[in-house]
Amino acid sequence: MTRTLTDKSGATVEVTIEIGSQVSSYTVSLADGSTVGRADFVDSPRTGHDRIFFHTEVDEAFGGRGLAGLLVREALADSIRRNVTVVPLCPVFARHLKIHGSEFTAQGGVFRRPTPADFALVTRVARGGA
Repeated sequence: MTRTLTDKSGATVEVTIEIGSQVSSYTVSLADGSTVGRADFVDSPRTGHDRIFFHTEVDEAFGGRGLAGLLVREALADSIRRNVTVVPLCPVFARHLKIHGSEFTAQGGVFRRPTPADFALVTRVARGGA
């Protein structure tokens, strides 16, 4: 999945999903191809359909352009397309769903609160375990 979008400054950016062996990311890149932001997630091996978002960041030099919002919205839209349940450990995702959760579910999205098992999985993966 790669989507070409326009940020608040009018610049063209691309949001792409990068699937890793344990940690995957949605990334946002400028027209020159440089990656300036990412939203990291882990797909839960227990359920096979829970996508646990645990970290989002955008390079400070590109703040104010709405790139974090683009990442969140595209990741959520892709989660709907892939029929996965969103688990927002990341404060950026949690805040977005607190405000726009009913809109997300009205579009067919599903999300749930994180559990201790979700935190344990992310901690284990972040430390290099499986």
